[in-house]
Amino acid sequence: MNPRRAAFAVPGDLTTLTGGYIFDRKLLASLRALDRDVTHIALGASFPDPTRADMQDAARRLAAVPEDCPVIIDGLAMGAMDHEVLTGMSAPIVALVHHPLALESGLSAERRDHLHRTELRNLGQAAHIVVPSPHIGSLLVSDYGVAQDRITIARPGSDPRSGQSGKSDPPLILSVGIQMPRKGHDVLLRALARVSDRSWQAVVAGAPLDTAHAGMLARLVGDLGLADRVTLAGQVPGVELTRLYERAHLFALATRYEGHGIVFDEAMAHGLPIVTCAVGAVPDTVAPGAGVLVPPDDPDAFAEALASVLDDPKRHGDMAAASIAAGETLPDWATTAQVVDDVLSRVATGALTP
Repeated sequence: MNPRRAAFAVPGDLTTLTGGYIFDRKLLASLRALDRDVTHIALGASFPDPTRADMQDAARRLAAVPEDCPVIIDGLAMGAMDHEVLTGMSAPIVALVHHPLALESGLSAERRDHLHRTELRNLGQAAHIVVPSPHIGSLLVSDYGVAQDRITIARPGSDPRSGQSGKSDPPLILSVGIQMPRKGHDVLLRALARVSDRSWQAVVAGAPLDTAHAGMLARLVGDLGLADRVTLAGQVPGVELTRLYERAHLFALATRYEGHGIVFDEAMAHGLPIVTCAVGAVPDTVAPGAGVLVPPDDPDAFAEALASVLDDPKRHGDMAAASIAAGETLPDWATTAQVVDDVLSRVATGALTP
């Protein structure tokens, strides 16, 4: 038996540039760097709305994992699986819940209730649950009845940065998030239209995963007269995205909900003032003094916050200093991986059970 063995089941393409996939990819690499033998189990890309073929494939792959090999299952699959897939496993399960599927924006009441029931039942099958923030942990306790001692917080790590350089002129407002309703890019665009009398340019970087919503955003840019100032850049490669962070004047994301928000850590690692919304884990993630947080779905409030940072160099400087200080204290990925590694060791020895 190899006590350092584990598996990590993730649906879809592990290289996808979203916060959840970045977390999974970095965690996998960092666990391996700790000399843990981790097998990556690539599940079908159709989760969290799995096809019958992807569900059957998941059942086959997970049932094949031996009982002495704990399996981390990403919440995108864990929350949507047939319960029989999990009960058919002999290996112990560690659920990695970035945020509950039932909290995604734009769901019908019927779909939300279905996902809540599925997640509730499936989480009961896990020997332990890992979450990226205290907010998600509290949510699982309050809304899913999970005992606090079954939850471990593993805050996402951060890569060290060399500092800011080559700031753009006019000032660049950077937003990073996939094009889907939860990210609130429509609110950001309406807010930008309200501060069009200021000097700025804006880039929204994020894959158009919801094609209908992405089409709406493209039309909205034109309707608001922002076509010459706003770029919907789509998915941006890592090197180019780092360059955007380095050139940016401030970071803005009008999100409707975040389970953690790796992009906020990235913004603080680059010393950027942040304008965002007081929802989900955001207040716990954005350091005091580094951001202006407003209510969600309020373009007027968001515009006022943008203007307050654009118009006041001292405020911008104070926020940037707070952001830099916070960025210097962020954990690295080795620290995050060590937290999860400890969970895997305790699960493997039977110290943690459902």
